[in-house]
Amino acid sequence: MKITFLGTHGQFNIGDELLLETFLAQLGKEHHYAVNSYDPDFTRQALQPQFSVETFHTTGELRRFLHHLLTSDLLVFGGGSIIKELYASVGRNPYSTLAMILATVTFTKLLARKKVIMSNIGVGPLMTPFGHFLARVILNQVDFLSVRDDQSLDTCLRIGLNPARVRRVPDAVFANAPQVFISEALTIHPHGKLHVALNLNYDIENRAAWEGFLENLAEALRSWNQQQGLVLHALPMQSKFKKNDDLTVLKDFLRRLPEIDQIIHDPQTAQEAAGILAGCDLVLAERLHTLVIASILGKPFFGLVYDVKVRELVEYLGMTDYSLDINQPFSAETLHAGLVRMEQNRTPVQIHLLARSRALRAELSAYFAELRAKFISA
Repeated sequence: MKITFLGTHGQFNIGDELLLETFLAQLGKEHHYAVNSYDPDFTRQALQPQFSVETFHTTGELRRFLHHLLTSDLLVFGGGSIIKELYASVGRNPYSTLAMILATVTFTKLLARKKVIMSNIGVGPLMTPFGHFLARVILNQVDFLSVRDDQSLDTCLRIGLNPARVRRVPDAVFANAPQVFISEALTIHPHGKLHVALNLNYDIENRAAWEGFLENLAEALRSWNQQQGLVLHALPMQSKFKKNDDLTVLKDFLRRLPEIDQIIHDPQTAQEAAGILAGCDLVLAERLHTLVIASILGKPFFGLVYDVKVRELVEYLGMTDYSLDINQPFSAETLHAGLVRMEQNRTPVQIHLLARSRALRAELSAYFAELRAKFISA
């Protein structure tokens, strides 16, 4: 088959590129894919020769995009927060993403007459009646819909979708076994200082809370360092493409903590990021797929909840006691206590995460087998 696959690609976001690779592997390496990207050369080189793929620019090659929709057998949106209004902090029209997806889906259904799949996606935030209307029109045209969290499912039902048309499944990245990321065991640090992978993301729901969050995070890490002795491993999941990328934010933040040992990494692939995670003792992170990879590797984490998808993930994994909503006021002492609690319970948390991720991997194996049987043939 020829499959057009759409998502947020070519923005040098490790989580988005990992989602893309995961979906293509699950849909089948025997197919030919047309994939959108903000950097088509980068995306094509990352996927070849593992996949048969051609790429086109997300916004700059409309004619090629329409050609792919007309000549493909199937349109697939895979993973990510697809159906959403944009936060004001993004600086774009809040309905721009919804409008683009509505045009794409309507063209595919009415003119190209092809089926549309949205798999393992996030739905929301939808904050206005007009946003609800656009989302409802889009989703009612989709032939198969699955969402990755309970709030997305609740949102679909609230805007009027038939419950029989939507199902809840885990984030697609959980389909990967640890061996996808790590080929051999890496050295950890049973003695001496505690090595902590730190990941930050500027795009939180409540931008007004950002500076207070950083101040309390810095104070909590100072206290933890005085008690335990730390080495902080800066782990950006996006180090290019946009202002306030993870690498920039992490470098700026770590200047507040000159007394703590620091190592700044710049991974370019999920495997490189996983290697850093595997070599650390604990993980302190905002990014969803940092936490997902840590779970797959059985690496104890403390989740810094910056939006709904991370909130849903930590609840789904049973890790609420090892998380904190950074959009709400909190004290450095509260965060410090949570970090110490995670450190003291490292072994049971590791066992819990490995068991939970194995169960999710089995669930996704059955799910993707069903999806292939229903919609995809060689």
